[in-house]
Amino acid sequence: MIDLRFSTALQMVLSVALADKDGFRCTSRTLAEGLGTNASFIRKLLIPLTREGMIVAAIGKGGGLHLGRAAEQITLRDLYLAVMEDKRILVAREDVPARCRISANINEFFAEIATDAETAMLDALDRRTVADSLAELLRLDAIRMKRLMKATNARRANLAANGVTRT
Repeated sequence: MIDLRFSTALQMVLSVALADKDGFRCTSRTLAEGLGTNASFIRKLLIPLTREGMIVAAIGKGGGLHLGRAAEQITLRDLYLAVMEDKRILVAREDVPARCRISANINEFFAEIATDAETAMLDALDRRTVADSLAELLRLDAIRMKRLMKATNARRANLAANGVTRT
């Protein structure tokens, strides 16, 4: 089964960071709607994120969700470890009977591979912050918007060349 906690939590934190940057109110309901998931899943993920100080919830007129510390101070590694807790990314089968030299040693061998892979992944996540990630997403969005504008202008030009006018 694919675990969606990290990818969902990442999108949540990035959405909260963008809301903070743009001055919009962000709530668990708006996150659930934006992510196309149910609010209870969002609230479950908010527990470790608030416990680790990445997100704070405020009540009242200016209430909602906000980053608990600067986006530059939250690494994707921090986020991953908060929501995934002790879950390993690769796990060996425990029910392998020791019938040959392979099956007798596979768990120890696989544990070494899994540790190496997890270390590499966590190191990669540690090199990215929420601020870096948000900047990259906004850069990608600017490219997307340019493409859309170009396509819209091309359609308009095509319609005009074919004598189609808007009503």
